[in-house]
Amino acid sequence: MVACSGSAGFPPDAVLLPPRRMAAADAATIAAGTPGIVLMERAGRAIARAITARMAPRPVLVLAGPGNNGGDGWVVARRLAALGWPVRVASLVEPDGLRGDAALARARWSGPVLVGELGVLEPGTLVLDALFGAGLDRPLVGTAAAWVERVRGHDGPIVAVDVPSGVDGASGAVLGTAAAATLTVTFCRPKPGHFLLPGRDLVGELVVADIGIPDSIVAAQDQGIRCNDPAAWRHLLPRRTSESHKYRFGHAVVVGGPPHATGATRLAARAALRVGAGLVSVAATPESLPVYAGALTTVMTKPCADHAALQSLLADTRFNAWLIGPAAGIGAATRAAVLTLAGSGRPLVLDADALTAFAEDRASLRQVLHERCVLTPHDGEYARLFDHRGDRLLRARAAAAESGAVVLLKGGDTVVAAPDGRAAIQPWAPPALATAGTGDVLAGLVLGLLAQGMPAFEAACAAVWLHARAGRLAGPGLIAEDLPDRVPEALAETAPAVFVRN
Repeated sequence: MVACSGSAGFPPDAVLLPPRRMAAADAATIAAGTPGIVLMERAGRAIARAITARMAPRPVLVLAGPGNNGGDGWVVARRLAALGWPVRVASLVEPDGLRGDAALARARWSGPVLVGELGVLEPGTLVLDALFGAGLDRPLVGTAAAWVERVRGHDGPIVAVDVPSGVDGASGAVLGTAAAATLTVTFCRPKPGHFLLPGRDLVGELVVADIGIPDSIVAAQDQGIRCNDPAAWRHLLPRRTSESHKYRFGHAVVVGGPPHATGATRLAARAALRVGAGLVSVAATPESLPVYAGALTTVMTKPCADHAALQSLLADTRFNAWLIGPAAGIGAATRAAVLTLAGSGRPLVLDADALTAFAEDRASLRQVLHERCVLTPHDGEYARLFDHRGDRLLRARAAAAESGAVVLLKGGDTVVAAPDGRAAIQPWAPPALATAGTGDVLAGLVLGLLAQGMPAFEAACAAVWLHARAGRLAGPGLIAEDLPDRVPEALAETAPAVFVRN
């Protein structure tokens, strides 16, 4: 399965390098004195080790492309054959037409070669997909596409070199066709396409191999894109001690919906409290208060009959983080409330109706947004506010840069982006989260962390991770109400190990 740092074989920094940046890192390493063929040999050795650590010897068919990805395949073929595995290579091009390091790797292979054909593909054969790597930028066609289509229905394991051929390493898009791998071995750092859909579902188990590219070179190519992992924000999570007091952990406020639509607000409020906010209140119209008061035991209620009442509440600086949007309505009252809350400069989460309400007045919203605001749109809400197209990473980063706020773009491959270009991709989340109300819980988690003083980008990243982990802990059949009660267990997993005296 695709995982992040903390898993075997993953660098601890969770850096993701787009293919062009990875190519630049390769080139810089070669320029610094490491020959390209040495990097290729190291890559092939790492792939062979990953294979032999997981599988018993069996027939192998290597699909070798025309470039360095194919060169890696020639190295793997030689190494597995040396261990006694029966290996054949199917080359997409005439071997004499290879150039550079790929030609050197091919020259070291003395086994059977098929050119332009696969031959018989026996059941159980291991297929090594070394056709094209993460830098592919055009659809597979011709023989390459035909080969991939043929192995898609194969009943044996498929091991991909770098990415499954046909997957864009930058976006996760499938360019024409791609076959799902059992195992993917990539090098130095993962690529965004390993974690963005649909590519993520084709990667299988992901291993990241160290081939000797220095961390200093990686740092020079780092664009601030990360796999969302607690290592990046764990140190910022507020921790209670023996001297802690509830007032040190913030007072979060959720602007409540009308009497007939209180569920979303209640989910968000409970989530904010569960994630550690010292106090949580719901600000709602007088006719809604009895519903909230009767349903929420540890969440307080504040009467908020109109805009003047909201301004009065906002004057109390103890209410230090706000959420508006769940079941708020999309009329003028919501727009006015959002403009006032954002204009205060307080940490603010804008969700659901608070976003849709500005579909026809984007400019007014953008005038008041700031770096302490977190927008939490799904794809439909995003399209009402922004015109950017492309994969989720591209769209989230573009929206954050345009708005000046943190953007949490929800989906099966949720991305959090900051105005300064930083971004984090959530590497896993259970499909069971695709049910009513889970987005309200997520908004509440962000709110609760903001109330405790976490910076907006890190608060959003932590909330996304905790939300996904709580969903996994709840298991199949979860409903949104299950999630807040699983948050404490998810939080406990982020804490460093401590000595406990009995």
